[in-house]
Amino acid sequence: MPTARPKIAISACLLGERVRFNAGHKESPLCSRVLASHFDFVPLCPEMAIGLGAPRQPIRLVGDPARPRAVGTRDAGLDVGAPLSAYGERMAGELDDIDGFIFMQKSPSCGLERVKVYQANGHPAEGGGRGLFAAAFCARRPELPVEEDGRLHDPVLRENFVTRVFVHADWRRLLGEGLSRQALLDFHARHKYLLMASHPQQYRALGRLLGEIGRHAPEELGPRYFAQLMAALRQCASRGSHGNVLQHLCGYLRPALEPDERAELQRLIEQYRLGMLPLVVPLTLLKHHFRRHPHPYVARQVYLQPHPEELGLRNAI
Repeated sequence: MPTARPKIAISACLLGERVRFNAGHKESPLCSRVLASHFDFVPLCPEMAIGLGAPRQPIRLVGDPARPRAVGTRDAGLDVGAPLSAYGERMAGELDDIDGFIFMQKSPSCGLERVKVYQANGHPAEGGGRGLFAAAFCARRPELPVEEDGRLHDPVLRENFVTRVFVHADWRRLLGEGLSRQALLDFHARHKYLLMASHPQQYRALGRLLGEIGRHAPEELGPRYFAQLMAALRQCASRGSHGNVLQHLCGYLRPALEPDERAELQRLIEQYRLGMLPLVVPLTLLKHHFRRHPHPYVARQVYLQPHPEELGLRNAI
């Protein structure tokens, strides 16, 4: 697992900054107290950045959910859609050293999904839309891990997001050291089981893509590979796919373990599959056996510790 602290952009109100329309905030203790111990946050408030100030007239989305406008709730003559989108595009280009973004949910500027888009009849459209700043930012940075603060309270989504942040940071570090064919193959090898747990089909597809590595320059193949990798990792691993990976890892230990030790591992993996135990239980025993019987290939696997152990992200999945 990478040791440097990744940078994550975040809606400033989630860190307790009083930037909301009513000069209040929406501090998220999960972000400001827990995650802040492991990440360097870059707070942004697009509405303040385009000069709206606090307190201010609230804005809301109106019109076509696919291409809404952002107007004042009291004065529809206040139309800030274009400035919000332009700021999103600008920040997507300037923030080239971040590894993720946590957005404020339901916000007409920052919400990622299901943001209310009001129609001429005064009612919001079914399904909603996306905040204009977030939409413009994400369109420019599709590979970047993004999530809304509310969804981070789901243990599976939280673990998935943080994992992707560290993978993104690892990739940026690789690019900084220089991308070569061998470095790309090594990166894929280290992330093998992480990818297999999230998206077994895409694991095989990316293997086939790298099978053609000799026919492509790494600077051309690398971005294609990484875009597909990050898209695959957005799929949350299931108990079944985690169990499959645990079984694969057990295979490396089979010659070294006694029959009763193998039986104990199998029992814990099956109990995990059935929802009786969290992932950390069979994984801890597996890591214990690998400390006793090291394997060089397994030792390099990001899957075993993709994020700081202190976060306890696998204690609840």
